[in-house]
Amino acid sequence: MEAVKEESDGSIWEGYVDWRKRPAAKGRHGGMIAAGFVLGVEVLENLAFLANASNLVMYLRKYMGFSPAKSANHVTTFMGTAFLLALLGGFLSDAIFTTYYVFIFSSFIEFLGLVMLTVQAKVSSSCEEGSSKGCKEVGGKEMAVLFIGLYLVALGVGGIKGSLPAHGAEQFDESTPQGRKRRSSFFNYFVFSLSCGALIAVTFVVWIEDNLGWQWGFGISTISIFLSIPLFFAGSPFYRNKIPTGSPLTTILKVLVAATLNRRSNKKPATNAVASLARSPSTTSTPKQLINKDLTENNVTTPTQSLKFLNKAVQNPPFHPSLKCTTQQLEDVKIVIKVLPIFACTIILNSCLAQLSTFSIEQAATMNTKIYSLKIPPASLPVFPVLFIIILAPLYDHLIIPFARSLTRTEAGITHLQRIGVGLLLSVLAMAVAALVETKRKAVADANPDVHGPLPITFLWIAFQYLFLGSADLFTLAGLLEFFFTEAPTTMRSLATALSWASLAVGYYLSSVIVSVVNHVSAKAWHRPWLSGHNINHYRLSNFYWVMCVLSGLNFLHYLFWALKYKYRSTQGNK
Repeated sequence: MEAVKEESDGSIWEGYVDWRKRPAAKGRHGGMIAAGFVLGVEVLENLAFLANASNLVMYLRKYMGFSPAKSANHVTTFMGTAFLLALLGGFLSDAIFTTYYVFIFSSFIEFLGLVMLTVQAKVSSSCEEGSSKGCKEVGGKEMAVLFIGLYLVALGVGGIKGSLPAHGAEQFDESTPQGRKRRSSFFNYFVFSLSCGALIAVTFVVWIEDNLGWQWGFGISTISIFLSIPLFFAGSPFYRNKIPTGSPLTTILKVLVAATLNRRSNKKPATNAVASLARSPSTTSTPKQLINKDLTENNVTTPTQSLKFLNKAVQNPPFHPSLKCTTQQLEDVKIVIKVLPIFACTIILNSCLAQLSTFSIEQAATMNTKIYSLKIPPASLPVFPVLFIIILAPLYDHLIIPFARSLTRTEAGITHLQRIGVGLLLSVLAMAVAALVETKRKAVADANPDVHGPLPITFLWIAFQYLFLGSADLFTLAGLLEFFFTEAPTTMRSLATALSWASLAVGYYLSSVIVSVVNHVSAKAWHRPWLSGHNINHYRLSNFYWVMCVLSGLNFLHYLFWALKYKYRSTQGNK
């Protein structure tokens, strides 16, 4: 009776429930308190993931006996798979479970994988002294435990990345300017929280792994993800959870097939469009269909003229009754298709970011890594962009955005696409800086061919490219997360937000492809591949960085083409 009274008074969040599956009440569920728990969980979750991922190549090489090439390939595949599985997490959140339950399931899976890796690191005897000299490649049961553990972690990370950002963003009322502003701040602070976890991972945990042993590093990650679970549960009384509305992929496939197969007809388009609305889920009052606010707010009556080749899905008689589509379903699919070029334009940036965990680490390993008497592990180099993000994120939210709002007199101040564009431009500058720094490092190496220890050049030179790429990551990742969440249809938001992480995955995979292509072309043109051999001082790494700089520049121009053509689904906060 109480729930009915709340509904009649309009004091519940339509389409949302609490953790006990009761209607979520306004004033009790959602808001900054609920999102605050999500930000705290992200610190612990990213600490657990990056504590091992940032240094994993050294573990596989020194302790598991894999060759440098195999180690790099295993790390690239693991990282790419983890981020790609975010699409699965987003799909399950939208289609079957809520983001609440997907996070819980995924965190337990990651916890199980980390327990296996901790035990494996403790009992493994392939390289007891941590030296690759005379070290046999791990095999048999040990290798099985290693890779089962790694890919359980990847599965858990994917589920968390695909559900947690959307879960936090769902806590805000997007129908009010204040709610939209707070949601924008949430995405900014989500990247801030991610960086706080990364800071602990690449400093304290990496030092533990290098000095006390990897079982301690894996153990810290296990404890971290374990602690994130009760912290997440503690926010349960405050969360509002979006009710799943069925598979978004089914809707996309249905519209595409219908547009392809539906017959032509002489009927007026509006007739079928109105008939489609009559069959729209918005005309019913079941809880699962209340979530589709697009239907009640936009109330589309005729198909738009953009991507009009898809309009046959509703304008023509259906090829089969199961292919009968509503106008709203058609427009939702159009939105998804329109954001895909923006997604594609961020892949090259993430290929550049992949260099931070490969060649940049190897460069730093040849340089003087001491700051006064303190020796910094090369794997801790990401501390520079992480610190920069931690400083820049609050400044961006509390100084830059308010100034931009007053200057432009708009709600957003800086639009999502402008923010992404700044990140892509910074990636071009980052690769140019990387090429110049490598030219300087290579000159020192050539001038000191007999030096067997660190080169007489400080590794702080590498920090410059990290700062530029770290800034690019802040602008692009936060902008992408908010862009996909805001622009996507309500029924597809978790899946759309997961595209941000899928871009990272494709970027990691593409990075390996680019290296292979560069080696193949350079071997044919100069009879020697640029990136081959055991000694990085013999590489032509600066040439490779210039290639990445050119690709990033072309990619930025490509992005401008699509960004200038893009029209926001809703002008709220973006005009």
